[in-house]
Amino acid sequence: MGVAIVTGGRGAVELLERVRAICLALPEVTERPSHGSPTWFVRDKSVFVTLHADGHHQNDFPHLWCAAPTGAQAELTAADPARFFRPPYVGGRGWVGVRLDGTVDWAEIDELCRDAYREIAPKRLVALLDPPA
Repeated sequence: MGVAIVTGGRGAVELLERVRAICLALPEVTERPSHGSPTWFVRDKSVFVTLHADGHHQNDFPHLWCAAPTGAQAELTAADPARFFRPPYVGGRGWVGVRLDGTVDWAEIDELCRDAYREIAPKRLVALLDPPA
């Protein structure tokens, strides 16, 4: 279900709380600031998601940067360029930016964060997410 988010003040706090809950539910994830923004790491060393609740550089709207599977960035940005974009710095490695202003589909954000985790985490940790068939 989508939820409209108003940025600044309480809206930024709500974004942080929601993204934090999604990311910290994953195995061996830690959070700490990186370049001034809340960032989530696998085993305290490998970044998989960064939240820019107040924007970052030319993108002065709230958004996430997420590691993404090969081809996902191109697919998402082509399908919905109003919500998805190629972020600076990490976009060349296939990461995707996703806007968090307007109506946010939290199920989709959960899926994007889990996909990001799967891209970065060791196979043993990823296996904990996907029970055997």
